[in-house]
Parts: sequence; structure tokens; C-alpha cells
Amino acid sequence: MKRRAFLRAAALAAAVGLLHSIDPIARAVAQGVELMTLTLGTATPGGGFPVYGDAVIAAVRDVDPGLTIEPRTTKGSTENVPLLEKGEVDLGLVQGEVAYEALQGVGRAPSPIRIVAAMYSTPGMFVVRADSPARAIEDLRGKPVAFGARGSGLVLLARYILDGLGLDMDRDFQAVYLERAGDGPAMVHDGRVAALWGGGVGWPGFSAVAKSSGRARFIVPDADGLRRIQARHAFLKPLTVPAGSYPGQDAPIASLGSWSFIMARPGLPDDAAYRVARALHRAEAGIAQRLPQGRETTAANTVAATPRADLLHPGVQRYLREARLLGD
Repeated sequence: MKRRAFLRAAALAAAVGLLHSIDPIARAVAQGVELMTLTLGTATPGGGFPVYGDAVIAAVRDVDPGLTIEPRTTKGSTENVPLLEKGEVDLGLVQGEVAYEALQGVGRAPSPIRIVAAMYSTPGMFVVRADSPARAIEDLRGKPVAFGARGSGLVLLARYILDGLGLDMDRDFQAVYLERAGDGPAMVHDGRVAALWGGGVGWPGFSAVAKSSGRARFIVPDADGLRRIQARHAFLKPLTVPAGSYPGQDAPIASLGSWSFIMARPGLPDDAAYRVARALHRAEAGIAQRLPQGRETTAANTVAATPRADLLHPGVQRYLREARLLGD
């Protein structure tokens, strides 16, 4: 009898353990954790934001099973800002230049959305096939160039970079805007466009071009061009893509860009923002393991990349102060 009771108890324990390992929500309920569901605006399939969003969601689930973040496909940064402002998503991924214009009120009133976390830095670059004769941005003038999906913040980054060089993407290039960010690499590979614009470490478009052609070449402004751009747009920061970030990339690449952010809608409860900030801090290793650029998603980088503390959501400020990362 004792043996039967022991076997029944062991089987029940194993079943419960299996259930908890399979279903994070069941595990959270069993642990008495409050359940919370938030929506996250990402971007079009094939770009960096959906991949990043998936990595963050999975890593957060590991450290806080009661916190469910549901991704929502959008047109990208320029749609995510109004979606946040209208409260149609709780969180949104916003590229640096779009965040800058929204928070600073460039061409509009300053936005009430607030920063939850710094995602990763985005140095802007063009990529061409290895057999392309293009060696400089000037070589791409008059050529068809895929600048990304219209709603992507990368398009805005391109406008700022080119403007600093005295160029306009629609006047000086045959600008191609994509319905899906993932369509760009194939267009480079088959010659429909001479180059693809993008940015950052581990960006899917760059990886796809490098893998499909066996090797890719990256084109950025020269040293004089970088100085001219910064003189005109000082908010753009010098950033470096380390050697080996992409197949065949043997040397580091210096360019300009900014930090992208996870941002919160106005009125997101402080406790919700606090919980997300805490989960992201605890999930740093998991995010880095899932995605190369995820190594930059740290609470310390959030503090360093945020222009002013008041641009952080109050709940995030509270968590960062408790973590002794943000001063009073």
C-alpha cells in the first residue's frame, strides 16, 4: 500500500512538473503570480523588429511566466508611435530617429509616450553584392536602392544621413520602398536594386544578403562625410559594427546612428511598466542568447541611452532606482 501511494504521488508530481514546464501560465498560477497581458507593436515581417520582439517575449516568459507580451504586426516605428499615443498597443518598438522626433516634438507637439528600455544601437549602412562596382555612396547615385518599408524608422535614419551629405533619397536615387522588409535581400541578389539600406548588428536583411551572395560589401560615409552629418544632425552618434558581425565582414565599420527603444503608451500603469523593466533586467542573458544585438538590451544601456530621466516611464524610473542604476 505504501508503495502504491508513493508511486501515485510520484506520478502526480511528475505530471504537475511536466504541465508547469510546458505551460508558463500554469506555472505562474501555481506560484501565485499575478497574470498580466500586454501588447507589443513590432513591424513588417522580415525586418529586425519582429525578430527582436520574439526574442524579448521568449526571454521575458522565462523569468516572469505570468507576464504575457503579445506581438502585433505593424508598419513599423512610424505607425507604432500613433498606436501608442492612441492606446491601441501597450508597448511599441520605435527606431531612434522616430523616437527623437516624437519626444522632441519635431514638426509636432512633443509626444507623451515614454521609454521603457533601450533596445540596441543602429549604425546605418548600405549593403551591396560582393561583385558590385559600388564602393562609396556617390557610386549609388541614380541607381535603384531599397530603403526599406515606408513605416520603418530606418527610412528616417537614411533621410538624416543623406541630408547631412547634401543628398535626398527621392531626388538623388531611384528610391524603392518595400511592402515587406524581408523583400529587400532578394532584390539585391537578383539585381533589381543596387543596394539595400539597413542598420545595426545582426540585422536580418544584411545577414540574408551576405549569406545569399557568399560575401557582401558594406558602404558607409567616409570620415569627412561622418563629420559633415554630425555637424548638421548632432543627435546622431558615432557607432561601430564590430568585425565579424556578418559573413565576410573582416573589419569594424564606423557609421552614425541612434538607439532604438521599447516605448510605453500614455497611461500604462506604473506597476505594469515596473514589472516589464524588472523582467527585462532579469532576462538580459536570455535576450542576448537568442539574438546578437540583444546583448545591448541592458538596464545600464537604458540609463545611458535615454537623453533625460523624465523621458523614462515613471514605473521604469522606480525600478531603475531600486536597482541602483538611476540616481535621484
